[in-house]
Amino acid sequence: MTPNPEPARESPLAYPRRVCRQAWRDTLSVYYANTPIWRFLKSSGLLVLGLFCWSASSLLLSYRPDWTILWYVAAYGFALILWGPLTHFVIVPLVIRLRRTAEHPVTRGLSRHASKLNLTVFFTIVILLGTFPIAPMTLEFQPDFGSDSGPDVDATLECTKSTADDLVRCQISSADGVDHVVVSSAGTELQTVDEPPFEFELHTEDLEEVVGQKQFTVEVRDAEGDKLRQFTRNLDAIREG
Repeated sequence: MTPNPEPARESPLAYPRRVCRQAWRDTLSVYYANTPIWRFLKSSGLLVLGLFCWSASSLLLSYRPDWTILWYVAAYGFALILWGPLTHFVIVPLVIRLRRTAEHPVTRGLSRHASKLNLTVFFTIVILLGTFPIAPMTLEFQPDFGSDSGPDVDATLECTKSTADDLVRCQISSADGVDHVVVSSAGTELQTVDEPPFEFELHTEDLEEVVGQKQFTVEVRDAEGDKLRQFTRNLDAIREG
């Protein structure tokens, strides 16, 4: 009597592979879902995600401009705001149409790899924007550093730049309670202003680059040297004046 053969043992990696394969199929099915409601839901979700990443990263950068990774998160959010709706309202419907109607081998090959090309172009844009931020991408928040024992300071920083003489001109307004102002760039102190109305000029060549953008920081301090408020400005985001 011939014994029944033992069933082949499943590899320990077989189950994770099946899960990953099924997750990838589900992702593709959602990615290529082309009904109007799915287009709207996917575009809206990516728009909200992009706005969150962009604004949250910009807020953190106003406190910690040395956290380089945040520039790439901000670039991801900024690009996603435009690229998400573009993908699901234009690119995906076009790819589906090409897969059904394309006859030329080049067009068929392009439609088969369209999703990979789309993601490659998107992440290339993210890397470029994170390395070389453009002015529309930079959101400036004003971090407020207050002292519990010090006066309530409502100082604001107003700056203009002139490309003719490569100067940035700034002043502190509503400077009640301010003793002096310290201006620095990338941790290097450029000047200290201790006379109202706390006006100063900076040569653009003296500003250091932080992730591809020239940037400076202005600290408003009291008589004890405690920081009351801090402002960070990117040169590209300052208006001409």
